[in-house]
Amino acid sequence: MMRVTGDRRKVAVVGGGVTGLTAAYYLQRSAKLNNLPVDVVLIESSLRLGGKIQTLRKDGFIVERGPESFLDYKNSVRDLARDLGIEQQMIPNNDGQTYVAVGSTLYPIPNLLTFGGALEVSSFITSGLFSLSGKLRAAGDLLLPKIKDEEDEPIGDFFRRRFGKEVVENLVEPLLAGTFAGDIDHLSIKSMFPQFYQLEKEHRSLILGLKKSGESFRNDHIERYQTFQNGLETLIESLASQLPSSSIYKGVKVESIDRLNDGTVQIFSNNIAPIKCDAVIMTTPFNAAKEVLDHSGLFDGLPKMKYATIATVTMAFKQGESKKYKDAMNFFVSRNSDFAITTCTWCNHKWNDVAPEGYDLMRVYIGRVGDEAIVELSDSDIEKNVLRDLEKAIGLKDAPLFTVVSRWKESMPQYTVGHDNRMEAMNQYLSTHFPNVKLVGSSYEGISVPDCVLQGKNIALELLNDLFEMQNA
Repeated sequence: MMRVTGDRRKVAVVGGGVTGLTAAYYLQRSAKLNNLPVDVVLIESSLRLGGKIQTLRKDGFIVERGPESFLDYKNSVRDLARDLGIEQQMIPNNDGQTYVAVGSTLYPIPNLLTFGGALEVSSFITSGLFSLSGKLRAAGDLLLPKIKDEEDEPIGDFFRRRFGKEVVENLVEPLLAGTFAGDIDHLSIKSMFPQFYQLEKEHRSLILGLKKSGESFRNDHIERYQTFQNGLETLIESLASQLPSSSIYKGVKVESIDRLNDGTVQIFSNNIAPIKCDAVIMTTPFNAAKEVLDHSGLFDGLPKMKYATIATVTMAFKQGESKKYKDAMNFFVSRNSDFAITTCTWCNHKWNDVAPEGYDLMRVYIGRVGDEAIVELSDSDIEKNVLRDLEKAIGLKDAPLFTVVSRWKESMPQYTVGHDNRMEAMNQYLSTHFPNVKLVGSSYEGISVPDCVLQGKNIALELLNDLFEMQNA
């Protein structure tokens, strides 16, 4: 039981992606469970909900235009799915081999590495990814001291310091660029991979730290990627179905937010009357939020955030007779390779029922920081580039049955060095001048679907506590 104080309150959630939908859902759910007098409105600038999560269901194929899966380490998505009644629709990925393309050759890598697991020394030693000198330099991690200060540093500098240049070029950079489309010489180790930052602090050697943490990890379970049976948009559709349609404003762009003398705030937008509310949860990208609040001067000292522009390209093929790469789940591409693509996934190897029997569904990423121009090419030119790369990498020569190109302009937040400090400064500004405006989402504390879900849920419950001074009876 909870008891509350105060009159009826109104909360606006700006942004209808997974963070905003989760926040709105938990605001309404908790209000109903605790009999709290609160009204919730959701404001989305586009005409659809879900943000980058978009599933195309076509002729028996399930095509993900944006993210296609997630690693749910903290069970945030599972908890949400359970609350929504769709937990039974969650499915794990199939087993399969991961490769890295160096030059025009695919080299297998231990799958545990892609899940943050233990370093398999035997696999590392026998891998053709690295020269003998590269392996010896990487082994130097066992002897090197940890860094003395606790300053943030680029991911590239961190791993070069521990393992050397070759491991970074042929393993670290392909994995990270294929996942985050970022420049490892600018991305923050503390913000993007705090677990590695902590491993060095606690164990000095990353290899020893990975081995120690990996033993319990391996004995427990191997975390798998997950999605939903009918595509990731199942989560969006379920969230949206729980919100009253009258509380959702689509096609409405928030232009500014003002704080009123009575402590409330007023939201001004392009085509509806101003909305007065007690609190606002902003889930838009940081640059959009900065623009909305910039008139206050609160963010003068904070630079705009950098975002990577990418595209996903999904192609369907009739399966051929070749048995090569039947075990493959995906491959990542080293910058030492002459490829336009950064990663490729055999969707029908990774998941069951995403393609009819007898067909392959291939999905690739193109574009990353410093290489955005390719995303601006026409669909046909992008298709030609991708087909050329697939022929070179895996010998695929067939024409696709169909191709779906999805462009995501400035869509991948880049947590550059000093991100944590900038976010701390931002939150201090807000708590002092706009205490009832909260900023959460992929620009702030994690870009994955589980990170965004967790941020949305936590801020909703935190805000209700602030508004109603809830406490255990």
